[in-house]
Amino acid sequence: MRSSIGRKFIVAITGLALVLFLAGHLSGNLLIFAGREAFNDYAQFLHEVLHGTGVWIARIGLLVCLVLHVWFTILLTRENKAAKPRYEHENTVQASKSSRMMIWSGLTILAFIVYHILHFTVKAGSDYASLIDAAHLAETGETRHDAWQMVIEGFGHFYNVIFYLIAMTLLCSHLSHGVASIFQTLGLRSKKTAGPINVLSKVYAIVIYLGFISIPIAVFFGYGSN
Repeated sequence: MRSSIGRKFIVAITGLALVLFLAGHLSGNLLIFAGREAFNDYAQFLHEVLHGTGVWIARIGLLVCLVLHVWFTILLTRENKAAKPRYEHENTVQASKSSRMMIWSGLTILAFIVYHILHFTVKAGSDYASLIDAAHLAETGETRHDAWQMVIEGFGHFYNVIFYLIAMTLLCSHLSHGVASIFQTLGLRSKKTAGPINVLSKVYAIVIYLGFISIPIAVFFGYGSN
């Protein structure tokens, strides 16, 4: 943990875990377009895995990965800043815009994650917790939270949509450089594979970006309002 190589390895491994989580999270979120029942079934499944402990194990694991990723990225950034000016200048000239703003896009994404958790998980400052899936209650007699309606109402406010779009844009920028960096740090990138890895990194970032922004945009322009 005290060596530069060790810190880069921790950033890469935690980054990989977060990248894989994003793919799974997006897959689940896109069920919003399958309708209320499908999305609420998915939400209920997540909260019932391992009798309710599964979601907390996942949350704690992701939180640990996030904290380690952010902390060691900050440490590495400080080390780079402390390097000789001429090396720093050379690196800046050669670096892409995405790589130069990694720390800032990362910190903005962190702020968004806190906001996102307060908005949809903690449900702070809202009455989302009182939303009940009436159709499911009538059919089964079982009361469950209407997560689908929560998302619809949440993205009915323009300020939520704008903040979400800004955060996803920065996430796309972060991923377009970060995914390729994971391969490089883990020793999986060579002269032959550099090109395909760079393409994979950018394609993955675009897919994640388009997938996530499709939800607030669709909702804001009327999806789910009828």
